[in-house]
Amino acid sequence: MAEIIQRDGAWAFDGSTVRITPGLHRSVALFHQTYGEIAVPLEAVAGVVHEPERKRGRLRLRLREGSDPLLQATGGRLPDAADPYRLTVDLDRSGIAEYVAEEIRQSMLLEQTPKEPAGAYLLPGPPVPVSVRSSDGTASFDGTRVRIDWSDTSDRVKRATGPRIIDIGELVRVEWLPNSGYEDGFLRFVTRETVHSKLPPERDPFALDLWGSTRRDLLTALVATAVTARLPHPSTRGAAGGSDVPRPARPAGPDPDPDPDPDPDPDHHDVLLRRLRELGELHRDGVLTVEEFAVTKAAVLRDF
Repeated sequence: MAEIIQRDGAWAFDGSTVRITPGLHRSVALFHQTYGEIAVPLEAVAGVVHEPERKRGRLRLRLREGSDPLLQATGGRLPDAADPYRLTVDLDRSGIAEYVAEEIRQSMLLEQTPKEPAGAYLLPGPPVPVSVRSSDGTASFDGTRVRIDWSDTSDRVKRATGPRIIDIGELVRVEWLPNSGYEDGFLRFVTRETVHSKLPPERDPFALDLWGSTRRDLLTALVATAVTARLPHPSTRGAAGGSDVPRPARPAGPDPDPDPDPDPDPDHHDVLLRRLRELGELHRDGVLTVEEFAVTKAAVLRDF
């Protein structure tokens, strides 16, 4: 067992798995603490390096492309402090850090771990259900459906459309950009119907606009990762002759009958009609463009 324990966390390697545990010190990023322990199989590792510096160095683990839904969802945009594959190393622990890195490299050589991009996710991502409250609203995912509930400070266009519920089968991809503190970020759920939409995040009923606490908004990457882990792998894109991800495989056999709904809730119907009227007024007042009105109206009509 090769192991190093630092204030920011611990890495332990047993010959087949690199186990990364976040530290409990207040300096450890909230995202890293919330994501929790990560078990990285050796076959997912592309490389490891120890970068010594004058006062403190770093251990960095590089994963194979396409092996980790977290890296796929965040696109390398996680700040260094929140990156779970980066460990700050004290100067007097440099020798231990180099030993851990060398043990991982030697095992990769002996096992002849692949270098090419992975054809499936080798890490599971965060467990579900997962729910994160952001500056624009709350995004929740139970493994099959995404739900967005808007906050009181959300744009009135979004509040007029009401909560969004998106089945995993409707999704093409998830787009995520962190709130840097200087520029707003977003968490966008791209469906087959909205894949060509150009609505700004603050008015997109399928996106959270991230403009508040950078520390809290960063947690939306948990939802982005959990959803990404359950979408078809990026290596399957283009299999259907286009850029869209093919739909998840459906079980064999006849389609199950939909749940009967002989008595629709009249209150729900009235709420949807009221939302449509509000959107129509926003469009007439010039608040919504033609495209924005079409997209938001379609989102409301989908709830009928």
